[in-house]
Amino acid sequence: MLRSSVQPVYVHVSPYENLISRLDSIEKLKNQVRKSAEKNDPAHDFEHIMRVYNNSKRLARKEHANQRLVLAAALLHDIVSYPKSDPRSKNSSAQSAKKAAEILSRYGYTDKEIKIISDAIRDHSFSRGAVPETPTGKILQDADRLDAIGAIGIARAFSVGGSEGRRFYSNEDPFCRTRKPDDASWTLDHFYRKLLLLEKRMNTKSARQEARRRTRTMKQFLGELKTEI
Repeated sequence: MLRSSVQPVYVHVSPYENLISRLDSIEKLKNQVRKSAEKNDPAHDFEHIMRVYNNSKRLARKEHANQRLVLAAALLHDIVSYPKSDPRSKNSSAQSAKKAAEILSRYGYTDKEIKIISDAIRDHSFSRGAVPETPTGKILQDADRLDAIGAIGIARAFSVGGSEGRRFYSNEDPFCRTRKPDDASWTLDHFYRKLLLLEKRMNTKSARQEARRRTRTMKQFLGELKTEI
């Protein structure tokens, strides 16, 4: 019997080439997200996404997590975004997770990786009340919450309040001393309903340390505000 003279061809892909391919997919995702975020409000625009992306990169490095998964989740976490007053807003994270899965399938991510990323996106929102199970999910949630507090958190809170036509504060009880916070009516109430609580709800040690610093900034702001109103 004649043996075939055709030998199998093995293509060697170096670790360096794999790294370039992975970085390229992240850059392509970044460009797609930039275009989709053009119509988002200032508190959820591309700059917000990039701050969450940079927070995620720092946390992933400190927590020794998979950066490729974490960064993809950060880029796509608000791929579907509605104004806070829109009834669909409460489903934004679930819809973002679904759309992210569709997008990632075109960028060479495996089914397992897509599930990890989409689950992280689905569970990251405060209103969902979920505690993520994976390192990717924990870091994304922490990174997004860090952007809700500190100096940038103050700016974002009043940006959203202005776009929704809310008053700055209640004249009768601005700092919620004797009443339950109502952040649908007053922006300052959002600090007491959510922002000041986030420090203790961080998942990772690295995020808790940064959240502590940013929470001090918010408390200093509130202290100054008390002297002015």
